[in-house]
Amino acid sequence: MTQDPNPAFQEIYEHLRREPGVILFTALRWLPGPSVLRRVSTSHPVDYPLGAEKSVEISEGWLDTVIANQQPFLASDAAALAEVFTDVALIQSLGCGAVINIPVTSHGEVVGVLALLDAEGQYTGHSLDAASAAVSAASERLAAAFIDSDQTITTGKDAVLP
Repeated sequence: MTQDPNPAFQEIYEHLRREPGVILFTALRWLPGPSVLRRVSTSHPVDYPLGAEKSVEISEGWLDTVIANQQPFLASDAAALAEVFTDVALIQSLGCGAVINIPVTSHGEVVGVLALLDAEGQYTGHSLDAASAAVSAASERLAAAFIDSDQTITTGKDAVLP
C-alpha cells in the first residue's frame, strides 16, 4: 500500500484484506460541487495514482445508490462492473472482477467512498455485510481522514474516467 498521510486508511485496508478480501483498495474523497471522487489512498499507486480525480457523472445509478442514498454498492462480476465503470479492462488486468463501494459519512453527508476490488465472484452479500460492518466500526476515524485529506493530498490535474 502506498504511504498515506492518515493511518486510518491503512488500518481499514489491512482489516478488509482479511475479510472480505481485497486485491485493489482505494479511498476516494467525494467532492459534491464538481461531482468527482479524488483518490486519497490506494494499494496500487502506479495504476491508480493519488490525487487523480474520477468523474462519476455518467454513472447515475451508482451516484443514486452510494452518494444520494448513502448505501453500499456491490457488483459481483465484470458485466456488472462494466455497467458503472469504464476502466474494466484495467480492473481485470489486476485480477479483479468484483467491487464493493462503501460510502463514509460525516454529519449526514458523504465525505468519501471506499472501493474494494477482488476476483470475479469473490464478493457476495456476506462480503458486503462484513465490509460494511468494518467500515461502520471505523466510520468516525475514516470520516476525519477523508476530511483531513483536503489538506494533505494534491489535486490531480486530469480527470480519470470511471
